[in-house]
Amino acid sequence: MSAEENISRVKIRFILEGLGEAEGELARFKAPRTVDTLIRMLPIVGRIALYKEEIYFEIPLKLGGEKAKSTVETGAIAFWPMSSALCVFYGKSQPYSPVSILGTITKNLDLFKNAKSGTNIKVELLPNVVPEDSVISEGP
Repeated sequence: MSAEENISRVKIRFILEGLGEAEGELARFKAPRTVDTLIRMLPIVGRIALYKEEIYFEIPLKLGGEKAKSTVETGAIAFWPMSSALCVFYGKSQPYSPVSILGTITKNLDLFKNAKSGTNIKVELLPNVVPEDSVISEGP
């Protein structure tokens, strides 16, 4: 991954209490103001609510819609301005009202299918991991 991709794409982890972990990627170009504000707030915690094939939870972010859309793809991570909530669309579901798309779940999307209303959730930044083959070792 180039330095530019590192800046524009931010890896995050979702921890669902008693269920496991999933990973996602926020893409700044999708909603720059919202993504940047959310990243500065991490880690955040909440309690899951369910709507169709979507989980969402309120976060302390008060922003209007940014490039808001009424349709989303499976795996989308979005901000729902109407309820100040972070959403994950794990199935064939569409938002109740327009959302700002922030990124995509990259690992373990099916985990969200097992979530129940009231499940505790935590979202945090994933530490930057440097692949072993890109580490430069210093010679003697």
